[in-house]
Amino acid sequence: MNEELQEILRKSHLSVTDTRLTILKLFLKNKAALSHADIEKSVGKELDRVTIYRTLQAFLEKGLIHNIPTASNNILYALCKDECYEHQHLDNHAHFVCEDCGQTFCLEDVVIPRIQVPKNFTVKQRDFILNGQCGNCKKK
Repeated sequence: MNEELQEILRKSHLSVTDTRLTILKLFLKNKAALSHADIEKSVGKELDRVTIYRTLQAFLEKGLIHNIPTASNNILYALCKDECYEHQHLDNHAHFVCEDCGQTFCLEDVVIPRIQVPKNFTVKQRDFILNGQCGNCKKK
């Protein structure tokens, strides 16, 4: 798995560091989106807040992850698919927030519908967020 992670970083023109490998591995292991606090909690005292922040910023800039705004003004992060690249996020999918467990999931198969805006408007980001109960919580 480490070679796979290293290749992902190299493909994105990022140097391979232990910090980047650790955080990338977290994203690959988790099906739900992660907050800065989630990452900090997972790595314990191994990484400081600033290092995590800088790593997330580098991943965002290179198109490895995208951010998901929340109603509470927190930012969540999730892995991008192959369509994203440096400074260009083309994630055209919905996000689902579970009201029971609080996790946010990327719904890759749910495409955001095209929305026509007036000619003098420029859209820079589209967010489509659904709320409800995830499959795991529904089983309980």
